[in-house]
Amino acid sequence: MLSSPPVKILLGTLISFACCATAVADDITITDVAGRQVTLDAPAERVILGEGRQIYLLGLLEPEDPFAHVVGWREDFSQADPDNYARYAERFPEIEDIPTFGGFKDGTFDVEQAAALNPDVVLMNIEAKAATEDAAYDDKLAQLGIPIVYVDFREDPLEHTIPSMRIIGQIMDDEEAAEAFIEFAETELARVTDVIAGANPERPSVFIDRAGGYSDECCMSFGPANFGDYVTLAGGSNIAEGIIPNSFGNLNPEQIIAANPDHVVVTGGNWDAYVPGGDWVGVGPGSDMQQAHAKLEALTERTAMTGIKAVESGNFHAIWHQFYNSPYYFVAVQQLAKWLHPELFEDLDPNATMEELHERFLPIDYEPGYWISLHDD
Repeated sequence: MLSSPPVKILLGTLISFACCATAVADDITITDVAGRQVTLDAPAERVILGEGRQIYLLGLLEPEDPFAHVVGWREDFSQADPDNYARYAERFPEIEDIPTFGGFKDGTFDVEQAAALNPDVVLMNIEAKAATEDAAYDDKLAQLGIPIVYVDFREDPLEHTIPSMRIIGQIMDDEEAAEAFIEFAETELARVTDVIAGANPERPSVFIDRAGGYSDECCMSFGPANFGDYVTLAGGSNIAEGIIPNSFGNLNPEQIIAANPDHVVVTGGNWDAYVPGGDWVGVGPGSDMQQAHAKLEALTERTAMTGIKAVESGNFHAIWHQFYNSPYYFVAVQQLAKWLHPELFEDLDPNATMEELHERFLPIDYEPGYWISLHDD
């Protein structure tokens, strides 16, 4: 059927508007954390998040509506961090309708589904790069004119968090917000690192028990990156350094007992979606601290904890696992410093830091519950 004149006029108007809207966008070239130069239209209006928890950073940059430009995301936020997901969903109920994707690393990402959403860019975590290239997702998306930009808050957060924030700020035209957050993060981190540098205290030994209680196997940990770095910044000595060569790895019970750490720090969260009713310590926003304390105490009974100083002294702690994968890592460094050197950081209040982070930058309110110790009442 031929269009009637009014319809033709309307179509012409829409086409003209689309052309004008396209003209407003400018080509920019950024260098992502993988060292790749990527050219794309900015500001990006339609974004696919290769990991749902990348909303941690969009929440910082666009707190009025962090989902305004998200047209698709991987379905991990609701599973890996259901407590924060619920708080975002209460404020932004439209997130329940955002299309979800499988992962690049597990080969379940659907290129055709992504293309149908007409994204301006796909944000990917750098640890998915090898799998992305092996499955030729990068080539397939490039053929469709869809660029991939790699960011990182997990593999090497100390090296890549600030560059990643600046990259997203450029892409989303949120550079001012990115710089405001970066200034806050660097200032809060310096409240620990400056004191440690000046005092040069003896460094207590620390075992980071990554997702302790998540499975019966013991024990996952961190090498010289991520929480391993956090321990160093906080004035501790990571017992896995020199044993685990990369960001993530494992220690056996004999290695832990032989190291006899002064402190144990378990990373935990609400993982009912993965291990219902598991022995993990469910710290996080608004967590049940009585239950968390009981679960933490139960983890001291494992073979790997036999006779170690951390258990005998009560220097056995749990902290929110997602500090390993978010721009908020500096808060974890503050809390670690409080545990490792209470005499140096008597006036430091990580809860106040976390509260200020939420009040100044995030769209949801702060609720305590992100850490606990056996010696807490």
